[in-house]
Amino acid sequence: MKNHYILTPYFIDTPVPGLERLARPGWQVNKVFMRGGRPQEHMLGLYEPLADTVAEKVGKGERPVSVAGDCCTTIAVLGGLQRAGINPTLIWLDAHGDFNTWETTPSNFLGGMPLAMLVGRGEQTLMDGLGVKPLPEEQVILTDARDLDPGEREAVESSAVHHLRDVVSLLNYPFPDRPLYVHFDSDLINPEEAPAMSYKAAGGPSVTMLRHVLRHLAESGRVVCISFSSWNPQLDTDGRTQKVCLELLNELVGGA
Repeated sequence: MKNHYILTPYFIDTPVPGLERLARPGWQVNKVFMRGGRPQEHMLGLYEPLADTVAEKVGKGERPVSVAGDCCTTIAVLGGLQRAGINPTLIWLDAHGDFNTWETTPSNFLGGMPLAMLVGRGEQTLMDGLGVKPLPEEQVILTDARDLDPGEREAVESSAVHHLRDVVSLLNYPFPDRPLYVHFDSDLINPEEAPAMSYKAAGGPSVTMLRHVLRHLAESGRVVCISFSSWNPQLDTDGRTQKVCLELLNELVGGA
């Protein structure tokens, strides 16, 4: 399957020049002019063309690979899949749950809420603005999420989301009979091997372990869409984290 890379070089609604430099020949760069307004309004301006591109590429039999500075872009990616008639199982690989709502968050950080948004919980401005239908919780596999806020932990545990605490569990997991959408947040990687992360979580899987898991997902032949949340380029003074992250992304896309 041909991969189509879409780079959105922003963290929430703030440009990240270090990400824009990742663009390779053939990559599409999703960049818009920001006007005044709330972050959610800026993000809708970014996410509408992203959703359109995802829908277009899936319709042509290509696989969208979204690369961005945060996890909220997953809302646009799911929206694009839905516009193309795809109802996926979502595999969410992340050191965090991203399952906070305004009622549970200790930080009011929008970037800690996208998975909750995707299943219809809490903040819904982006979902409503893009016309995204909430994904049933039982169609979500949350993997690792070793760093959860107290209220967030309660929400995850009481939900129908499948929480696999060890990424190795994915090697033997019986995936439902539907297309797979894989979201990979690079802060999942053990920070000893990829230290340039804004929100480090101690522990976590090694690069070697993740290579096996991501290769397994790629070889399933069922991954129709991928999204990837990056490291912090400003913290990556030696380029080590970028190298590790791009190697793992390459495993997930099947080396293509």
